[in-house]
Amino acid sequence: MKKIGFLSFGHWSPNEHSLARSAADVLHQSIDLAVAAEELGVDGAYFRVHHFARQAASPFPLLAAIGARTSKIEIGTGVIDMRYENPLYMAEDAGAADLISAGRLQLGISRGSPEQVIEGWRLFGHHPAPGETDADMARRHTEVFLKVLGGEGFATPNPRPMFPNPPGLLRIEPHSEGLRDRIWWGSSSNATAVWAGELGMNLQSSTLKTDETGEPLHVQQRKQIEAYREAYKGAGHTREPRVSVSRSIFALTNDLDRAYFGRDRNSRDHVGMLDDTTRAVFGRSYAAEPDKLVELLRDDEAIQAADTLLLTVPNQLGVDYNAHVLESILTHVAPELGWR
Repeated sequence: MKKIGFLSFGHWSPNEHSLARSAADVLHQSIDLAVAAEELGVDGAYFRVHHFARQAASPFPLLAAIGARTSKIEIGTGVIDMRYENPLYMAEDAGAADLISAGRLQLGISRGSPEQVIEGWRLFGHHPAPGETDADMARRHTEVFLKVLGGEGFATPNPRPMFPNPPGLLRIEPHSEGLRDRIWWGSSSNATAVWAGELGMNLQSSTLKTDETGEPLHVQQRKQIEAYREAYKGAGHTREPRVSVSRSIFALTNDLDRAYFGRDRNSRDHVGMLDDTTRAVFGRSYAAEPDKLVELLRDDEAIQAADTLLLTVPNQLGVDYNAHVLESILTHVAPELGWR
């Protein structure tokens, strides 16, 4: 059995071929797709976060709105760039959204990906400390965020407060019990996966990974997952950790599917550069008739190792078509693979 969710990048474009032509379109359609996905039996609705781009950017209003419109589906991100975040204010937003959804938030966070602008996090008022890189800063923000989510008081109360305080040091409010266990780290390397395991976070592995061995993506991810679980256990954590991988998977069940994604039948991994020094392997798309798709997915070692699969969706094709994409996987593929 696997949990199956969707991952939307929240793209919008004003061109005539897009059904998501504005930020408002993306936000409203994201809510509608989460509602439709819950009705289909999908387990999770996840959203990418990119700043300075025509994509989803501010996650918590969207997550809270989905939480108010749904009752069962997990609601999450994949991922929030922690270079941009004030961890205390983020803990307030996350706590509120989690309470609205009755504890269904699954927050994916990370150092972030290549950006639309140069050092955009500086424009948000965040600067690495002396000797820090921007990645170090993101991990520092993460450690503060995780600590305050634990709910322990740390702030000295005003002796003349506007409102009565409980005794002792004060914590971030609103506090949502259990949210600390539902934080995921989006990792592109083995080393950061190990770090996430040591801190007791869950693991998200995407459709790309730092190329550390030259092997296919799914093999490198399977080894990354194994290293993560070993580190998690070695750190003494007792909760069963969760691991997700993301994939672009399309069951070709009609002429429209074939028109959109038939060209991806022979897709393969490819290698590229994320920046001047980072070589990455980018995962293939899976597109085929359902019986062939089952055979292909059975050989994906990372999918087999993960407990959660996030299906990337082409959100600009509209809510109805994306609901069809999800339903096709749940109906024709998941049962044959034992995921349902």
